[in-house]
Amino acid sequence: MGPVISVFVNERPVSVARGAKVRDAVEALDHALAELVGRGAAYVTDGVGRPVDAGDPVGEGGAIFRVVVSARQGPPRLSKDALRRWPKAELHVHLDGCLRPATMLELARAQGVRLPADTPEGLAQALFVKHARSLEEYLTKYEITLSVMQTAAALERIAHEFVLDAAADGLRYVEVRYSPLLHRPALTLAQAIEAPLAGIKRGEAETGVKVGLIVCAIRTRPPAESLELARAAAGYRAAGVLAFDLAGPERGHPAGDHAAAFAYAAQHGMACTCHAGEGDGPDSIHQALHACGAQRIGHGTRLGEDPALLEEVIARKIPLEMCLTSNLHTHTVASLAEHPFKRYLEQGVVVTLNTDGRLVDGISLTDEYFLAQSLGLSQADLARVVLNTCESAFLPDFEKVALVSRVQSELEAL
Repeated sequence: MGPVISVFVNERPVSVARGAKVRDAVEALDHALAELVGRGAAYVTDGVGRPVDAGDPVGEGGAIFRVVVSARQGPPRLSKDALRRWPKAELHVHLDGCLRPATMLELARAQGVRLPADTPEGLAQALFVKHARSLEEYLTKYEITLSVMQTAAALERIAHEFVLDAAADGLRYVEVRYSPLLHRPALTLAQAIEAPLAGIKRGEAETGVKVGLIVCAIRTRPPAESLELARAAAGYRAAGVLAFDLAGPERGHPAGDHAAAFAYAAQHGMACTCHAGEGDGPDSIHQALHACGAQRIGHGTRLGEDPALLEEVIARKIPLEMCLTSNLHTHTVASLAEHPFKRYLEQGVVVTLNTDGRLVDGISLTDEYFLAQSLGLSQADLARVVLNTCESAFLPDFEKVALVSRVQSELEAL
């Protein structure tokens, strides 16, 4: 046995080999308990009550796990391995939140950039936003990733690797977003748009995953910059830029200030989405819909605080790009149990499930689907969410029909 670490299972310390799985830690405590987990008659949570897959690595020493014997009847939860094989799609994920740590270290060395850690594991830990106290603090992690994304070659490589990682996680379609404004003055807007498009194109050819690019204006920047970005992006509509978005701190920075940029984007064939109802209340969603003409809402977590607006979103079939783990990290919700995702689904909202930032949130889309089961979503519910996501894609109708048909066939085959 190699190096040993100590972790806690049901408040008792157990010793396992470094690199052991959660199931090994449970087995080390109690063989009978491990058998219950294996049969789906019990499940494991982390120290704050979030379900974890028994096949996950235990991570660092001191990790806390609890085994809950389930009185719930019915089929066991799908494992992460099973969910990874599901065909999936994603609509809300930030390129600058999805870098490979090893790539960041290589780019930093080449560019002379100082990072907060010098190993991939240490860097992943330093960028993990679990302990952020607000959306604003959460967003500071992106300053670190952006520090190595200021050359065209770096942007192309990161976009290419993003597509490869999406394919490995079972994605058939993904829309990835970022702000070209945050790559100036090192790059022009044209260079900052062309580089990730080149990386995406290579990734699509290698994996068969279909990818669209969304450009984000920034709430805290002058509205004139948003309009400038909309004008620059419109020229790449035929090259893969699908949509226009507005991101950044919500409170005190109303979306309506950037209405001219949204109008220009819409007039030039781009779809529109907008971050809203995450860092501020339902009025922010109201502005995104009525001042900016957003066709989807990024997050929309606080929609339920305005019943009339909720009814409008249901009636107009406005999709919500929801992110469970990210909302926990930004304290948009106090706990997973309080997340409105399942309630919205049951009320008829078109909800979709997304990661927001794979590196900074420490998750994959498979992890998000696994987590959603702890809200009480059945396999049929999860399949409905996958299809909602495909149906909400910013694609021409004929491409959307083909995507939905393909994914539906694959889900039925499973």
